[in-house]
Amino acid sequence: MSDQEDATHEPEENPLPAPDPGAPGPDSGTWESTTDPDTPALASETWDSTASSAPPADLSQSFSQPEAVAPRRIPHLGHLVLLAAFGAVGFVCATVLMMVALHFHLFGVTTMEKAATDVHYILGSEAAIYLITFILGFLVFPLFWKQSFFAGVHWRGAAAWRLSWRLPVLALGCFALALFDDLLLPGPKNTPIDEIFRTPGAAWMMFAFGVTIAPFFEEIAFRGFLLPALATSCDWVGERFMHTRPRPLDADGHPQWSIAAMVIASIFTSLPFALMHGEQTGHSFGPLLLLIVVSLILCAVRLKTRSLAASTLLHACYNFMIFSSMMVGTGGFRHLDKL
Repeated sequence: MSDQEDATHEPEENPLPAPDPGAPGPDSGTWESTTDPDTPALASETWDSTASSAPPADLSQSFSQPEAVAPRRIPHLGHLVLLAAFGAVGFVCATVLMMVALHFHLFGVTTMEKAATDVHYILGSEAAIYLITFILGFLVFPLFWKQSFFAGVHWRGAAAWRLSWRLPVLALGCFALALFDDLLLPGPKNTPIDEIFRTPGAAWMMFAFGVTIAPFFEEIAFRGFLLPALATSCDWVGERFMHTRPRPLDADGHPQWSIAAMVIASIFTSLPFALMHGEQTGHSFGPLLLLIVVSLILCAVRLKTRSLAASTLLHACYNFMIFSSMMVGTGGFRHLDKL
């Protein structure tokens, strides 16, 4: 073999040192500069592999905390508007039914003027509006609320049953207010409701309607929808101005309103309630004031007991006492001239 060929197989004079098994590798957690062993490593030359992967403490806490969800307070104003739309549908249907009845001269009535004072048409149209509105609400609202209709309006019949002996006593107090109001601020004679009480049959129909259908549907509309919608709206406005969180729901899923919201909502619920019934008494001041006071009491019972059934039972008992006094005073509605 030639000298030139031997030279090609000679080892290099400065071979690379073998890697030290104990030395940190390129993937280890700490890396230090090796340019000068006597010079300490700079802070920028030290890297911890766990530092870049762990987020800051406050950021990790924000991820771990659940997002605050506002309680679903129902019914609210949107549900009230939808109920009003259902009422408009009921009004149209009741008008159509009345026109059909007039076409066939039902109960001997042939004109709208006569129908306006005939008890069959008056109560029939009101019952149709109430019933159609209720059926639509009963079917549609559970789709939004994810619960039954009566649960959504906080019917709570068991709570009313526990107070069944107190509510008639409270109704008796409301009846005493009605007697006092009639003595102090008597209403006018020959009001629209007096025109209805022309025959014993009409009076008995008004009695039955006033203690069953009317309290049920009126309480659903006024204390079941209008009152909670107004109270929730008042608190919602206050929360936006004061930058406070909404109150949580109670154990029964009922909204917990502020006192101010309940007072304001009760007042603005009682005014339209009184005006609706005021047409029957000629909008005279005495009966109108009585209706406002009675409505405020009904609102207080609804809010205190958190039960729509309680205010409905009170309403029915109060109407029962009013009509019973009229029945007794006219000898079983045989002497309607004494009204």
